[in-house]
Amino acid sequence: MKFSTQFRPKKSFKVNDSDAGDKPLSSGDKAKDKLAVDALAQQIAELQNVFYAAHKRKLLLVLQGMDTSGKDGTVKDVLGRIDPLGIRSVAFKAPTTIEKEHDYLWRIHREMPAQGEIVIFNRSHYEDVLITRVHDWINDDEVQRRLAQIRDFERMLSETGTVVLKFFLHISKDQQKKRLEDRIADPDKHWKFDLQDIEERKSWDAYQSAYTTAINATDADHAPWFVIPADSKTHRNLVIASIVLEILEGMKLAYPPAKPELKDLKII
Repeated sequence: MKFSTQFRPKKSFKVNDSDAGDKPLSSGDKAKDKLAVDALAQQIAELQNVFYAAHKRKLLLVLQGMDTSGKDGTVKDVLGRIDPLGIRSVAFKAPTTIEKEHDYLWRIHREMPAQGEIVIFNRSHYEDVLITRVHDWINDDEVQRRLAQIRDFERMLSETGTVVLKFFLHISKDQQKKRLEDRIADPDKHWKFDLQDIEERKSWDAYQSAYTTAINATDADHAPWFVIPADSKTHRNLVIASIVLEILEGMKLAYPPAKPELKDLKII
């Protein structure tokens, strides 16, 4: 089974029915799994070089998940070997005053990848149907309108040459508690800790419900969701790296044709 099929959500997917601690790709040896991630990351970097040189495709990687699910870690461990020239990471925070004066997709659309570019969204347009719904800033009718708009938006991206891959980093409540406690215990990790994370944790069940609704409504072959068990950081990286590499290999990438005028060129 292809990795891009194995981790797609099933019909009528429910977050709470998915095991965040599952490790189907693990060898059972953490050290070996880390070596496998390193090897996959190197292959991804090599293919990205061809991807950038060909300058035809556009790739968007969306990372969504609860706090501490590993969005930053994924960028570093899976995509950290890529030449910065061809990749860009965008971390979406609370919208600014200017962004609030536009429609909610305005700030998203302007960050889309250009030809030859890979863009990573650390959080994304999905926050506009997640945190907004959990805190009752919008009602169910508005959620449905936005989900329909997101479907149309992602279809447009696909039809105009952007490959869209969306990863839900699924962490358990117990594992999140452990990671938050680790940040509190280690002064060197205090910079990662935000008291707001504790407040958002109180709405855990509401977030699981909101994710369930969003994933079911917007999973599509042209903009697929992948549900990534994220309790294990190493296995999380292994799965995401395997999927990204599979997609890049499936593009049958090739360097641009050689330039005939350079064949006999001599440098004096």
